[in-house]
Amino acid sequence: MRKLLSLTLMALASSTAFAGGYRVSIQGQKQLAMGHTGVAVVNSAEVAFFNPAGMAYLDKKFNLSVGANALFSKTRFQNSEYNWTASSDNVGTPFNVYATYKLNDWLTAGLAIYTPYGSAVEWDQDWQGAHLVNNIDLQAIFIQPSISIRVGEHFSIGGGPIYATGSVNFNRNLQPAGGFLGNADVTIDGTGISAWGYNVGMMFNPTEDIRLGLNYRSEITMEARDGDATFADVPAVAQGIFSNTKFDADLPLPAELTVGFSYKVTDKWLVAFDYNYALWSAYKSLDVDFEKPEIPDSHNPRNYKNASTYRFGTQYMANDKFTFRAGYYIDESPVQDGYFAPETPRNDSMGFTGGLTYQFTSKLGVDLSFLYLHFDEIDNSYDYYPDGSTFGGTYKSSVFSPGVGVTYNF
Repeated sequence: MRKLLSLTLMALASSTAFAGGYRVSIQGQKQLAMGHTGVAVVNSAEVAFFNPAGMAYLDKKFNLSVGANALFSKTRFQNSEYNWTASSDNVGTPFNVYATYKLNDWLTAGLAIYTPYGSAVEWDQDWQGAHLVNNIDLQAIFIQPSISIRVGEHFSIGGGPIYATGSVNFNRNLQPAGGFLGNADVTIDGTGISAWGYNVGMMFNPTEDIRLGLNYRSEITMEARDGDATFADVPAVAQGIFSNTKFDADLPLPAELTVGFSYKVTDKWLVAFDYNYALWSAYKSLDVDFEKPEIPDSHNPRNYKNASTYRFGTQYMANDKFTFRAGYYIDESPVQDGYFAPETPRNDSMGFTGGLTYQFTSKLGVDLSFLYLHFDEIDNSYDYYPDGSTFGGTYKSSVFSPGVGVTYNF
């Protein structure tokens, strides 16, 4: 039971970019197509997310970007020793809305609303790993108002608060197959989970062709309060123990630092690079406080490590109507050996991106993007189940996500 709750809450708090158990960065069509670079790129209102300091350099008084993606994720699991196989195929629909408004020559306000994760992980009910997870459904919305202040011609700063709100629904069996509880399971449901953080950024343009950017997002502590645990199919002999209860927990989301540059090679050709460093080492353990006195409070080690992401992107403006983009990134996993669980089968990955913009008028355009995310095949296990058992095998995962957006300005 203690392990169940820790897994559930870890899935909720994993990252501001997890979708379907994977860390997938999808926060804008233009910048996703450029390998999700953006800390030093000023293309549209999407800069409100990537680096609010850049809002000051948008040419138009008002800028709006609205977009959504269809996210298709696949995971295949195999344990050759016991001849176990399982699969998880899931669909998500992350979206984003960004808007900026230039108040005067030196001050710009902006708003970013986005879903950093919003899909499901669903394994076959009562599969071999059902004591760890049967299914998870995560929903979250982040709301981020910001301002940008231009200090002279070459330098700007920006930032503002981040409000995160979300929910989680999670189901798993109470014990491994063959136990006396049979296929008894529990559903964990937490709603109204919210927290505050902040982000700050700066942008420096040493020449007309070079931009340098920096953005910092603070650690955010998600506070789960009075979550519900509902048990089902429990044998009569155990119903006195496994009855409905509530729980509290505080969950850290790591701080992130992103630095990068963009270089305008010609009037039509732009290249960009971002480096992101996530301070996952803050997530050493998850402590859960149970309302029911029969269930002791739990201490659950996680031992995550800090992780880096390297992003590369390019953009070519062919003419007044068409702009083409492409990108690539390498994303390191924070999960260490022995902590690999099937509700977030998260290992090192490579992302391949591309897309284009078609400009209907000088004010209105449509953006298309795609992402293919390939995860290295990995043999790993989770070694911290309460009874001392280990569950592991070979995981092979991938994600494909097409997206569409609209940009409007005046």
